[in-house]
Amino acid sequence: MHLQPAADGLACDYCKNIFFPQKDDEGVSVFPEASDESCPVCALPLMHASLAKVQMEYCTRCRGMLVPMGVFMTLVDEMRAGQPGSLVPPPPDPNELHRKLDCPHCHKPMDTHFYSGAGNVVIEDCDTCELNWLDHGKLMRIVHAPDPRYHNAEPMA
Repeated sequence: MHLQPAADGLACDYCKNIFFPQKDDEGVSVFPEASDESCPVCALPLMHASLAKVQMEYCTRCRGMLVPMGVFMTLVDEMRAGQPGSLVPPPPDPNELHRKLDCPHCHKPMDTHFYSGAGNVVIEDCDTCELNWLDHGKLMRIVHAPDPRYHNAEPMA
């Protein structure tokens, strides 16, 4: 079996069937295949996973997500579709800015900063590897937070 591009399933090379793993409470499908990278928080091997047909890596212990920067906004937009932001996010914890994580791919320190969009969250990223690290729950805070980009948009005719 192999990960099927742009899908939430694994394709069997022999019988051509597609296996769809069960989704967790955030909609993440975790595949029974470990990646070569380890979680920057837990140091356990990250697992291949998908969410809204976007492939990522996922920690089964802390439930953090390693999402490629090139698909991050697509993922947020896809998850926001039909779910207008309604959650008033709590203020961010400035103490999170002091956390130091190493990139699971290149092992260099990741940048820790406030996410520039909605949700009041602190994220880590590696510009070199073009990866974002989000702790459990932070993606959903971004998705469910009101975002002026969506509320001020002109209705399509």
